[in-house]
Amino acid sequence: MRHVSQLRALSAVAVLLVIPVYGDREAGSAGTTVTAPATAANARVGALFDGGLDGDHFCTASVVHSAGHDVIVTAAHCLDDQGDAVFVPGYRDGQAPYGTWPVKDTYTDDAWQEDQSEDDDVAFAVLGPGSLTGAQVEDVVGAARLTVNAPADGKVTVVGYPGDADTPQSCTTRSTPFGDTQQRVECPGYPGGTSGSPWAAADGSVVGVIGGYEEGGDDPDVSYSVRFGGTVGALYQLVTDQKASCVSGRQGNSPSRGAAFG
Repeated sequence: MRHVSQLRALSAVAVLLVIPVYGDREAGSAGTTVTAPATAANARVGALFDGGLDGDHFCTASVVHSAGHDVIVTAAHCLDDQGDAVFVPGYRDGQAPYGTWPVKDTYTDDAWQEDQSEDDDVAFAVLGPGSLTGAQVEDVVGAARLTVNAPADGKVTVVGYPGDADTPQSCTTRSTPFGDTQQRVECPGYPGGTSGSPWAAADGSVVGVIGGYEEGGDDPDVSYSVRFGGTVGALYQLVTDQKASCVSGRQGNSPSRGAAFG
């Protein structure tokens, strides 16, 4: 789901220099990418498959707390035209240790639905009954809180599944602002398949997902996320309160700085 790097060529003294248009690096700012350990927190992160384990996994998602114990967050572009997506939390080495969970309903902002605004590349999905009878996904693996309006320059851990790998990878580094509406991290080797990977703050709450600018970036070593603000908070409230009355009355509310849900 990541775009091939866009390059431009500059010529100087008969030498052709090719440099990235975007995703420039800051010396010493990159994190280190390692295999993600099999921990309780990482079990909440999973791969999104096309139809089930027999299909290919194409994106990453993670469980966030909800009243129904059945909600995941990912990038909006991951769930476009994906009517049979299946979430596999803790997927590792071809196995689904915590079961498989079909995506039932998807929620994205109107701005994404209308023109795929890069500043609204966030989706929440409600999962249907899983392969573990009688339990919701959050009952099995737990869930992270969602935090909006967090600083864009904090320490985060990004866990995701490259499309050609059967184990998740992890990178801890500092995020930096990218304009007024996005944020970026430098984590080596986050190619296609890692879109939707959660950005977990030091307290474990989710403050971003790989997506946004160029659907997460045009360089596998530099990733982007929408900055979670009032719009994401309102969308999350809509999903988690879907059975409550007067839900629409909350959509104009902008949560305060650093507000956490769950």
